[in-house]
Amino acid sequence: MSEEKVYAITGGASGIGAALSEKLQARGDKVISIDILRADINVDLSGREGCEAMSQKLAELSPEGLDGFVACAGVGPHIKPFSLIDQINYFGAIASVEHTLPLLERKHGSIVLVSSNSAPLPGLNESHIDLLLSGDEQKACELIATLDGHNAYAGSKRALVRWMRKQSAHYMKKGVRMNAVAPGMTKTALTDQVFEDELYGKAMREFAKSIPYGEVATPDMIADAMIFLLDPVSRFVCGSVLVVDGGQDALLREDPF
Repeated sequence: MSEEKVYAITGGASGIGAALSEKLQARGDKVISIDILRADINVDLSGREGCEAMSQKLAELSPEGLDGFVACAGVGPHIKPFSLIDQINYFGAIASVEHTLPLLERKHGSIVLVSSNSAPLPGLNESHIDLLLSGDEQKACELIATLDGHNAYAGSKRALVRWMRKQSAHYMKKGVRMNAVAPGMTKTALTDQVFEDELYGKAMREFAKSIPYGEVATPDMIADAMIFLLDPVSRFVCGSVLVVDGGQDALLREDPF
């Protein structure tokens, strides 16, 4: 009988995080869900204080370490103030990973970040992305307040991948693999809110029609890709971004890869 594996998932109470949790538990793994409500650890990850509280509780619940950590908590482009998107999608994701690293080192675990297939699209404000990568939260939030939700969302997701690429070799030397998934449109409560948003809804519904697969993803489709990156079958995959969008990125950006 194989040893029980232990995973922690932020944003684990709903959407993709909940689908991943269900799949892992169905095969006999232990999952510690982290969310603002209805989770094993209820915490706000928009600030370092919340990430520190999360790590303390995680250490109590998984004293022998973690086999995997998934930073799935995030908000969409319709959320205001836009600074909150930066704080959760970028700074919160990174802080949660950094605070969890010691637990992952104990079991040579894997990290999966959640980016987006919107991250590589052209036209994003590079000064905002550079401020995110420099770690200057105050200036990044001040700048994004003058821009828009698309720059906040896609910019935070691009910066997250660039941070991951910069750190993945360093983490691998510690025995911890780190990769990212880049989902396309996925049927979640968050997506439903964006579809109904007065500013973004119409464009998003039209954009969804271009998915070659023919439909928006379900959370379990993204969760399956995450499980691949968490499991030993992907043991030589490090610093990679797995686009899971039904072919939309290839359709829109057939030359860059």
